[in-house]
Amino acid sequence: MSALSEIYLDLHQHPELAGAEVRTAGIVSAALTAAGYTVTERIGGYGVVGVLTNGDGPVVWLRADMDALPVREETGLDYASTVTAVDADGDTVPVAHACGHDMHVTALIGAAQQLADSTADWSGTVVAIFQPAEEDLSGARAMVDDGLLDRVPRPSVVLGQHVAPGPAGMLFYHPGYTLSASDALEITLFGRGGHGSRPEATVDPIVMAAAVILRLQTIVGREVAATDQAVVTVGVVEAGTKNNIIPETATLKLSVRTFDPVVREKVLAAIDRIVRAEAAASGAPREPEIVTLYSGPATYNDAGALDTVLGAFNKQFAGRVMEIPAGTGSEDFGQFGAAAAAPAVYWFLGGADPQLFAPPADLFQVLAEIPSNHSPEYAPVIEPTLTMGVSALVTAARAWLAP
Repeated sequence: MSALSEIYLDLHQHPELAGAEVRTAGIVSAALTAAGYTVTERIGGYGVVGVLTNGDGPVVWLRADMDALPVREETGLDYASTVTAVDADGDTVPVAHACGHDMHVTALIGAAQQLADSTADWSGTVVAIFQPAEEDLSGARAMVDDGLLDRVPRPSVVLGQHVAPGPAGMLFYHPGYTLSASDALEITLFGRGGHGSRPEATVDPIVMAAAVILRLQTIVGREVAATDQAVVTVGVVEAGTKNNIIPETATLKLSVRTFDPVVREKVLAAIDRIVRAEAAASGAPREPEIVTLYSGPATYNDAGALDTVLGAFNKQFAGRVMEIPAGTGSEDFGQFGAAAAAPAVYWFLGGADPQLFAPPADLFQVLAEIPSNHSPEYAPVIEPTLTMGVSALVTAARAWLAP
């Protein structure tokens, strides 16, 4: 087993929640230091950045995210995580790398090592960014707010990848908007509580919440053009403690996904309008509270930068690069390019057993049937996923670094 595979197995068995990536950051820091990088730790939490300057030339940022999820792993693998941890709410939860960030970290460590070992072949600066807290879309912004742009050379391009349930050994991309923006909202509706037998003496926040939920579903169907895309999901409804008590409040938690910034603003404004109007229509004693729990911009592939990367990919990985539709999953990768006013490119790394896709199997039918990211059953095959992940990062970086 290769040294990189051992790192992957170690990370997979020791996942850490967003904001608690202490051990992972230590492994990353040691690996970068051993490879000759100048390392800065504790940027935006447990973020780690390694800089390798090798003469004049472009500055290439390579990014990987480090955090895991509060999920109990059910892959059946002999190296499956059995870790539990205390989350931000004080609850003990199972933890697993159900989104593949352990693969991202390992691949970037390998790419950083390869680039350090081949300095005779390129000129410029490599900045390896290991980001905490991607799962709550706070880590990239925290690193930027903690002075990332003043602490490392500014990028000519920002590059990143994400493992996905496509065939291992292949790469996937989408031009332009690639992943949606994400806005997580918490809405508190205020009523007037009382006995369930006397609703006329109350303002029922549960009925108010029901009206809000139904009306929110009209946003996508009646306010967003058919040529645009948006998702408005009410994922949490909390109210009441007993069947014969009308409560004082009801809480809704929403997930909103959009691509175009104009559509994003329109959808968020519609949510605000509907919530306040339904509260007024119900005779609520006070205005509702709408709080943004977290948010992140859409992931956008710059056309010129994508052409440069695809040129290198198609030369190095002929027949193994495929365009796919945009996805409504979300990332905070775009924060880096936006903050630095630099082009960014983001692609997907196949991580599923290639044999599952052997002819006559249909690619998209298999994708619909196998475990995907965030599933307790999800884990990429180690090879050829890891080798391709390292090679993709090195190839993309070398497309920019002067020969």
